[in-house]
Amino acid sequence: RIGSATSLSINNRLQELVKLFKERTEKVKEKLTDPDVTSDDESPAASPAKPAPAAAPVPPPGGEPEGDKLVGDEHYCEMLCCVFKYRPWLDRLKNYQFPSSIDPLTNLMYVLWLFFVVMAWNWNCWLIPVRWAFPYQTPANIHCWLLVDYLCDLIYLLDILIFQTRLQFVQGGDIITDKKAMKENYLRSQRFKMDVVCLLPLDFFYFKVGVNPLLRFPRCLKYMAFFEFNNRLEAILSKAYIYRVIRTTAYLLYSLHVNSCLYYWASAYEGLGSTTWVYDGKGNSYIRCYYWAVKTLITIGGLPDPKTLFEIVFQLLNYFTGVFAFSVMIGQMRDVVGAATAGQTYYRSCMDSTIKYMNFYKIPKTVQNRVKTWYEYTWHSQGMLDESELLVQLPDKMRLDIAIDVNYNIVSKVALFQGCDRQMIFDMLKRLRSVVYLPNDYVCKKGEIGREMYIIQAGQVQVLGGPDGKTVLVTLKAGSVFGEISLLAAGGGNRRTANVIAHGFANLFILDKKDLNEILVHYPESQKLLRKKAKKMLKNNNKPKDEKGAPGDPLIIPPKAGTPKLFQAALAATGRLGGKGPLAQLRWRLKELKAMQT
Repeated sequence: RIGSATSLSINNRLQELVKLFKERTEKVKEKLTDPDVTSDDESPAASPAKPAPAAAPVPPPGGEPEGDKLVGDEHYCEMLCCVFKYRPWLDRLKNYQFPSSIDPLTNLMYVLWLFFVVMAWNWNCWLIPVRWAFPYQTPANIHCWLLVDYLCDLIYLLDILIFQTRLQFVQGGDIITDKKAMKENYLRSQRFKMDVVCLLPLDFFYFKVGVNPLLRFPRCLKYMAFFEFNNRLEAILSKAYIYRVIRTTAYLLYSLHVNSCLYYWASAYEGLGSTTWVYDGKGNSYIRCYYWAVKTLITIGGLPDPKTLFEIVFQLLNYFTGVFAFSVMIGQMRDVVGAATAGQTYYRSCMDSTIKYMNFYKIPKTVQNRVKTWYEYTWHSQGMLDESELLVQLPDKMRLDIAIDVNYNIVSKVALFQGCDRQMIFDMLKRLRSVVYLPNDYVCKKGEIGREMYIIQAGQVQVLGGPDGKTVLVTLKAGSVFGEISLLAAGGGNRRTANVIAHGFANLFILDKKDLNEILVHYPESQKLLRKKAKKMLKNNNKPKDEKGAPGDPLIIPPKAGTPKLFQAALAATGRLGGKGPLAQLRWRLKELKAMQT
């Protein structure tokens, strides 16, 4: 009897070892059956990355490196315990190969090049009128103007010879990347004709009429590059409406800029200071003429009356042009701002309609406040009320690509789906629905029929239990999954066993049982595997447990049997009779052992 406690401790230890061996055997068996199932002991495979530069061994302290010695002209960079070889930037630049074809829709290098082309185009559009009207181009600085002019011409020429002839195009649904075909496509396009007109060599007339900036006016016809740059830049900007507002403002400033140049030219034609209407020649000529153009185009008023017929006609044309241009700018600005706030307007209209509906049916204020909270949180967290409305316009393949990037990492960690057909998981990703739960909302209740599986995208949920049903058993965080057994359980085994509530705001993905059954029709092997795993998980959940909560497994070394009842009765009778035989001595010895054990 003394060794019973020791044997119990040995039994517990051996039982733990048996459990570990059983778990390890099950893992190995499951991996042999399902090669796709990963083990917990294995480290996750590294994501594919670019090949690292070759590492050279670090020479031992005080000695020379083994093998080949470092060449003197090669460059090395010490990092941690290795020496990494890298190539200088000049060598990388020398060995750079220009691509044989350029995708104009996705190539960021092409967008950068268009930026330089547009800068050259803006130089011509803004400064040709200034140099023509104002006396800013003088013989002393003519070489500076010509230097920048011919630098812009060089950019135009490089755009024609190098970039435009390498642009890919679509023909009959195929992306053409052949050099000859791309060149012929550009030569037949309208853009090539405009690019040739832009580079008409009218500069040769400089030798006859002098350096007249108006001879460079064809350079302003390269407007197609400007509009292409706008489209490409808006496609890569996250907030394109900001650029649209800046561009519309630039349109207004440019119209005022041209008007100020025309006003100075008209003043110089009439004679500076000859009448009260013309510019008097005092102060900064450009700033004063620009101020007059702003007052004229915006029709502020307060301008001196024109005196001559030329001044009257000029002013009338200015007023008509100003009203038309300003109204167009205001309309365009309204469209830009309206497009930028279209989502916010839709959100407000939906909320107003919902509030009107709840007030009409006299919904309690507590429910109305929760509905308002849901609207506000959903809009601020997702930027939209329903993600499916955004994706419904995309082709099925693109919806699948987006679903894989957003949800695959979470779904692939679900133990129930490990080892299943990869395409089945892809089909399942497209059926996931995103739902937002408010704080203390019931995700599911105990006893109800489970028809969904939940994946936590953001936030936390709490599993409640205990006698009162309010004790927090466990808190599940982002990436956790619950309710997966309900998708495949049958015969009443799919009832919820606990209450689950949202702890704060929680974004969950939901997969319906109906959707999964529709998918499994096309994947019978995955269906068998899922049902097998579901039965195994249900069996583990329903396994009987002892009073400590551990499974009631049999002991390896059974404890010693207790004293037989007949022998106990004989000992008791000996004690009552006061006998002094062997039974009395044995009874006294058992009492002593029992006291020691206690």
